[in-house]
Amino acid sequence: MTNPKIVLIGAGSVVFTQGLLADLFAFPELKTARIALHDIDAERLATAEAAARYIAERRGADAHITAHADRRAALDGADFVINLVQIGMGEATRTDFEIPARHGVRQTIGDTLGVGGIFRALRTFPFLKALGEDIAAVCPGAWLLNYTNPMAMNVQYLTAATGLTRVVGLCHSVYWTMHDLCALLNVPFDEITYRAAGVNHQAWVLRFEHDGTDLYPRLDALIAENEQLRRRVRVDMYRRLGHYPTETSEHSCEYVPWYLHHDSEIERLRLPIGAYLGIVDENVAGYERTRDDLAAGARIDVEGTMEYAPQIIHSMVTGTPRTVYGNVPNHGLIENLPAHGVVEVPCLVDRSGVQPTRAGALPPQLAALNRTYLSMNDLVVRAALEDEPRHIRHAAMTDPATAAALRVEQIWELCDDMVRAHAERLQPGLRATLGS
Repeated sequence: MTNPKIVLIGAGSVVFTQGLLADLFAFPELKTARIALHDIDAERLATAEAAARYIAERRGADAHITAHADRRAALDGADFVINLVQIGMGEATRTDFEIPARHGVRQTIGDTLGVGGIFRALRTFPFLKALGEDIAAVCPGAWLLNYTNPMAMNVQYLTAATGLTRVVGLCHSVYWTMHDLCALLNVPFDEITYRAAGVNHQAWVLRFEHDGTDLYPRLDALIAENEQLRRRVRVDMYRRLGHYPTETSEHSCEYVPWYLHHDSEIERLRLPIGAYLGIVDENVAGYERTRDDLAAGARIDVEGTMEYAPQIIHSMVTGTPRTVYGNVPNHGLIENLPAHGVVEVPCLVDRSGVQPTRAGALPPQLAALNRTYLSMNDLVVRAALEDEPRHIRHAAMTDPATAAALRVEQIWELCDDMVRAHAERLQPGLRATLGS
């Protein structure tokens, strides 16, 4: 494969697009790649194109860069499709926080599980189905590399609703967890051996070694002497479950029933309720700075981000072997989790593609939490596949943090309010309100 065609869907997420392009153009073999940018927002698309041309020049790349308002035109002949789309943008995200908060449900990030994750998925599914149909029509051999959350629900829906098989969900949580643990223990990252497995945002560090020595005892000692470390959710979970979770405390607290419903735990563990709304504002500000700097001819950031998508593309183009963490249908990769669920496991990548590796069985206490996560995911996906609005409520009833906060009739009332708020973005069969 020479001069691969790489399509960025939702390229108007300019800050993230910048990092991906900086990573891509850092590889000499990808400096002549064909880059197609697509977004439905004309201003953001123009900004993304200007940023892409700027980064290519700064990186010494001779890439062929095009911008497309029409998605199929962008996809035509693609080898790789990178999905960055967030349906509804900041407006929908604010709804995901404000309505549950009025009902008494606290959220910190709201993009993976819980009420926020459910409705982010449901408003994304119609787009994913249309994207899958376009890929099947104009670039059926392309690999779809998905960054859009909720990761596991989106990948499960994509594979079930579209029939696409070359789909991998990508997230940087495992990489940055290990990077940060190494910094905490003052161990060089490139000298450790590690292995993780589980589900997206709730995978577990199963192996963590330096020169053949288990690093967990050193981490235990550090936690024992550092009270501030013990005031982190993921550290609290590690101490009780025996394996370190691969996502931040702000994320991890939402996937279990133990923390967000209790004022004392929020204080003890310093949980930032509504934290993601600040991230939304920062992303908008970052976009506006980039837009204005490009218009003024000022310098913009071209630093790489170590994301997996550019590494996967490079490995498939050059044959360079790598291991990345990917989100893929289970099919026995983790034997004590549902076969149809989407799991996060190490994947080998080379010219033949992305090849997930078997992780065996998780420790039972970890699998128990992951099964609850995947059960909720499955109900959301079934709601869309079967056009069954009751399954939206069943998913919210199954969600640990929501169930800890509300009685069952309150959960149904909350779902009705969320359906009303997001109705225009939901498939028609899911727009019904059902009462309590």
